[in-house]
Amino acid sequence: MISSSPGLLFTLASFAFVIGLLVFVHEMGHYLAARWFGVKADVFSIGFGREMIGWTDRQGTRWKVAWLPLGGYVRFAGDMNAASEPTPAWLAMPPAERNRTFQCKPLWQRAIIVAAGPLINFGFAILIYMGFFMAYGQPMTPPVAGLVMPGSPAAMAGIKVNDRLLSVDDIAVARFEDIARIVQVRAGEALPITLRRGDELLSLTVTPADDPQRDRFGNVFHIGRIGIGQTSPIWQPVPWYRLPDVATREVGHTLGSMVDAIGQIMTGRRSIKEMGGPLKIAQYSGQQAARGFESLIMFVALISINLGFINLLPVPMLDGGHLLLYAAEAVIRRPIPPKVQERAFRTGFALLMGLMVFVTLLDLGSFGLWDRISGLIG
Repeated sequence: MISSSPGLLFTLASFAFVIGLLVFVHEMGHYLAARWFGVKADVFSIGFGREMIGWTDRQGTRWKVAWLPLGGYVRFAGDMNAASEPTPAWLAMPPAERNRTFQCKPLWQRAIIVAAGPLINFGFAILIYMGFFMAYGQPMTPPVAGLVMPGSPAAMAGIKVNDRLLSVDDIAVARFEDIARIVQVRAGEALPITLRRGDELLSLTVTPADDPQRDRFGNVFHIGRIGIGQTSPIWQPVPWYRLPDVATREVGHTLGSMVDAIGQIMTGRRSIKEMGGPLKIAQYSGQQAARGFESLIMFVALISINLGFINLLPVPMLDGGHLLLYAAEAVIRRPIPPKVQERAFRTGFALLMGLMVFVTLLDLGSFGLWDRISGLIG
């Protein structure tokens, strides 16, 4: 049996593979979009800090791998500062050479170049899902009652184990998750349910129980529960022509779950300890790699979606922050003053560094470090 706690070197190698691959994919999105619009790339770096290995191609781009593998960047010609502010050296360039620089391009082209990084992360995840679904099929939990809790609204309404629900509140359901999505927002409402029991078609009415949940601000959320559990997932073959649609929907479901999780953390309905940083990603990378290639590649897809989502957040220094400034520039019809951009990027950098330190401390706490230190002090 494969251990769920692989060795340190194996974990570090798995982490380097996951992060290196996804950073390469992300930065390649920026690079390809820039090349499409005729922008020259001076540097394409995987990692930060001192160069470990590298080479220069015929277009003059320096491709390199640096020592700190926690990100990467593409530096375009003439783009020497975060605000893309023209410098004397840029103004002194010959017109033909200056036309190949990032800040010389129209606003809409710069926006596409910036957005291409996160978008290619989503596209990469879609390709992984397509390959996985083509090889193995799509895991799906059928809308079947795997268990019915005694005394629950479902039991009182007459739902039995192995009943297949066809519709809830006149809304067709194809997956068990569809049932939960409908029921959770209808606490206390009488819901018509159509189900199949063997060859028999039945119509019942169930009223979800109210499961109130309170956040840290005192707000109460009323969650509906009917008291049924799901069966084991089944692997359903996916026709080749439906692969793009099914894979895209899977990425959409994952993004929706991320948004829900962030909302629950912000409102206190979910513990902030569930957040994870690079140490957690490293741990999970090693564990998934130890389980096999399929588990690792699906983990890569999940992290790729995370990377795309995080980079689209409207925080200066992230791609979403650049896009926010571009949107403001489009609205006011003139460039944002460089001093304003510089302050925004400094604030964004401070926020990101603070968040990185915070999630790293959470990671160390989840590994039990603080408990061990308290024990030694005590």
